[in-house]
Amino acid sequence: GSSGSSGEELEERLVEWIVVQCGPDVGRPDRGRLGFQVWLKNGVILSKLVNSLYPEGSKPVKVPENPPSMVFKQMEQVAQFLKAAEDYGVIKTDMFQTVDLYEGKDMAAVQRTLMALGSLAVTKNDGNYRGDPNWFMKSGPSSG
Repeated sequence: GSSGSSGEELEERLVEWIVVQCGPDVGRPDRGRLGFQVWLKNGVILSKLVNSLYPEGSKPVKVPENPPSMVFKQMEQVAQFLKAAEDYGVIKTDMFQTVDLYEGKDMAAVQRTLMALGSLAVTKNDGNYRGDPNWFMKSGPSSG
């Protein structure tokens, strides 16, 4: 057991943000180490999250009515989120790979991507961010 619960605290903060940002119908992850990963891995919640940062009518990701059950469909959904996040402004080095999430290889990378997304949303300050701005540090020096 390594001490320093920063990963868990971060995870809880991200869960809070996602629920606030997307609305309560996304539910919450199960308790336990894999709860967060399982909650996000079909890509639907991630897609709703990135969509919620865009105004009505210009949502970048198509979210299926029913969560996909087939593996390749789920990975495709995650890949769509990643593309949308990149278009939103998340830099390559902050992006996780689909397998990082899908196989739980690198959940820290997943958290990093979501933190970057939150920071961008706070920085853009375009009215689409919901939640406490203090949850995320504004990213970089504002250029104009």
